[in-house]
Amino acid sequence: MSYTTRPTGAETAQYADRPLITDPAAGPVPEAPGAYPEGPGGVPKARGPGQGPEAAPRKQRDPFFDNAKYFAILLVVAGHSLANLLNVPLAKGLYLFVYMFHMPLFIVITGYFSRNWTFAGGKARKLITNVGVPYVVFEFAYSVYMWLAGGNELEISLLSPYYLTWFLCALFMWRLSTPVWQQIRWPLAVAVGFALLSYMSDLGGTFDIHRVLGLLPFYVLGLTLKPHHFELLKKPAARPVGAVVLAAGLGAAYLAMDRMTLDWIFWKHPHDDLGVGNVTGTLMRLAMFACATVLVAAFLTQIPRRRYWFTRLGAATLYAYLLHGFVIRLLTFTGWWDAAWMHTVPGVVIVLGGAVAVGTALCSRPVVRTMSWALEPKMTWVFTPLRKPGSRMR
Repeated sequence: MSYTTRPTGAETAQYADRPLITDPAAGPVPEAPGAYPEGPGGVPKARGPGQGPEAAPRKQRDPFFDNAKYFAILLVVAGHSLANLLNVPLAKGLYLFVYMFHMPLFIVITGYFSRNWTFAGGKARKLITNVGVPYVVFEFAYSVYMWLAGGNELEISLLSPYYLTWFLCALFMWRLSTPVWQQIRWPLAVAVGFALLSYMSDLGGTFDIHRVLGLLPFYVLGLTLKPHHFELLKKPAARPVGAVVLAAGLGAAYLAMDRMTLDWIFWKHPHDDLGVGNVTGTLMRLAMFACATVLVAAFLTQIPRRRYWFTRLGAATLYAYLLHGFVIRLLTFTGWWDAAWMHTVPGVVIVLGGAVAVGTALCSRPVVRTMSWALEPKMTWVFTPLRKPGSRMR
């Protein structure tokens, strides 16, 4: 295919600095300089020296990953919308199905484009500005929003991520740990071991640590993947197989939705809170890891490889991830979710259509232009030249 190129080591090094929802999430493929004629979110960029028509062509972003992130962020918005309609069987089954793999999907892609992440070359600075700063901004913003609109007592704590911000907190820690996983002989097995052990005792709620450790294997899985693994999923023969797997997963979700507590799919509760012993809980978690991995692969087989009108939106999924929560909460505060018409099959379908519209709009250029100060801040004034051991500050 002429439009798609495989990411090289140098290319993934460029991408490693920015979250994919970077995810939720997405994935969260970050915007590569010169990948599109426009900048992040489609905002036009000025040409600099050597960037005219005579300049050497630059590598194209692979639209496959942007397409995957776009559809994945729609799943995130839809899932949060369905959470308020779980008395409708259609909504409950879809909710369980979506939650089984939508965040693992973002995390796997995030890990894949973090393979060359190091502390060198200013990447640590970008980790602070593109992950750490948005975490602080939106932790504060959501807390104040809840206080003003929900009537709750104002409480702001960076140690206890609120609602959607847990992903940024987790991503910050995962990125910092990347050099460690790159030097372990069996990184995925070790990550799974840590995840399983983390659910055997109550680690408290600081930094949502159960999610950080519990979802860690998906990040490490992404670190271990190679371009040819995704090429296998892009093959035409994989598409019907993936469709069958997704259909089977959806059917299984409807069979299981009244036979299991939904707390399992949030990845944040120890075994005691779920009412099971460590042996049963460990087996259940292993099964969930396997199911989520299979569903992620099946979902990726359905992703278009070419560039479409929505491809560019996939570069701004972090905006949709962090901003759609304000819409969801607003409908809660105003009592919309209690409307009787929503708690019907046609109502669920309408809500899903609204979720798609909201998710798409929040990835658009106007939103990116308006909110880039919070999600992609330029903070060069905060940093100093790298201090080397033994050097003196002047």
